[in-house]
Amino acid sequence: MANELIEIVSSLNLVMREETERLRNRERVLDLASLASAKTRLVGALEEAIVRQSRRTPDWFAKADEETRETLRELFAELVSVSEENAAVLGRQIELSKDMVSAITAEARRLSGNRARTYGANGDLAQQDLATPISLDGAY
Repeated sequence: MANELIEIVSSLNLVMREETERLRNRERVLDLASLASAKTRLVGALEEAIVRQSRRTPDWFAKADEETRETLRELFAELVSVSEENAAVLGRQIELSKDMVSAITAEARRLSGNRARTYGANGDLAQQDLATPISLDGAY
């Protein structure tokens, strides 16, 4: 069972490291879908393997030989480090995507002229940006 965990965690570390590198190199997002899918499957397999082993033998880690325990400790420590790097790069990618969508929305509003101006009782001019529908090929 410990060998299965070692294999899963090692694979997960490799997949996350590769995803992080590709994101840093600004590769196309579509090319990363397979890595995200593999990462999801590996996380599920890891959770399932740990739960299964803990049900069968609650103290399985303590019963494992010292070499296996040390290998698992190192792999899980590496997983924490790789996960933190991956999360930072993914967070940055999400922020960049949000900024891009905001810029596109602002430009669509500017081009469509979808603004309303209203004079107030004191002679103030209030401007309001109305939602602009986004369309592809003329279809909403």
